[in-house]
Amino acid sequence: MAEGERQTPSDSSEDAPPTTQNFIIPKKEIHTVPDMGKWKRSQAYADYIGFILTLNEGVKGKKLSFEYKVSEAIEKLVALLNTLDRWIDETPPVDQPSRFGNKAYRTWYAKLDQEAENLVATVVPTHLAAAVPEVAVYLKESVGNSTRIDYGTGHEAAFAAFLCCLCKIGVLRVDDQIAIVFQVFNRYLEVMRKLQKTYRMEPAGSQGVWGLDDFQFLPFIWGSSQLIDHPYLEPRHFVDEKAVNENHKDYMFLECILFITEMKTGPFAEHSNQLWNISAVPSWSKVNQGLIRMYKAECLEKFPVIQHFKFGSLLPIHPVTSSC
Repeated sequence: MAEGERQTPSDSSEDAPPTTQNFIIPKKEIHTVPDMGKWKRSQAYADYIGFILTLNEGVKGKKLSFEYKVSEAIEKLVALLNTLDRWIDETPPVDQPSRFGNKAYRTWYAKLDQEAENLVATVVPTHLAAAVPEVAVYLKESVGNSTRIDYGTGHEAAFAAFLCCLCKIGVLRVDDQIAIVFQVFNRYLEVMRKLQKTYRMEPAGSQGVWGLDDFQFLPFIWGSSQLIDHPYLEPRHFVDEKAVNENHKDYMFLECILFITEMKTGPFAEHSNQLWNISAVPSWSKVNQGLIRMYKAECLEKFPVIQHFKFGSLLPIHPVTSSC
């Protein structure tokens, strides 16, 4: 589906000033556990968590079928993700003795590594072309690790950082908020699930039954926000197979639950203990607040996750400045 590719990127320089920013290739800055303080004080951390919370507010109480504006930039991002999906079809798994970590993933990843800047250039208007190499790094970081053939919440965070960067350069705007989650991030999730299934990817840094999920975290946050003040669906319903089957197409949270039940066998309370505990929380707003706290503690404040995060001019390591 290349509908988003039918035009060359429009040069909308009349409503966006020519860029004077010096873009740089993002690099790792968190090398030791004591460096984590630098991360928590950084402009990058403030902007990243601010972006997550803004989107959390934007989708509150809204179904996936809710009518919202779809801009040209959103269409182009979906087309980019459709391309990644098509490349999976063109790169079937290879026969190998090991059940997990199919080596065909490396072939698929090599194509993305080679084409990432070209893909990002289809989304970014020409007057912002200088930003493409910086932004493309986050796209490459968002699909898993080609050495270990694994995927986890750090890769998911890189995709959110990719979207955050596109907001910071003005490609995505305030009125794209709902579409960022419902169209772009939701399509990203579909492609990641297909990658995980096709190439039997390992969970990166999985905490087993004590983690929320082997692969994702953000759709649980935004998905629980969608369900706040729902007239009849309560947290206890997401462990009810009938409720999930009837409502998963409208709510990201339930779509995540459906994927878990497809991928895992045995009692839900055993393979997904944290989620089972969450189903006892009385309201979706409490679930949402709890998940945000858990995301900060279990992902954003964990050295094994953040050591891989890359910092550039758009998500800088320098401490928060009051002028920003």
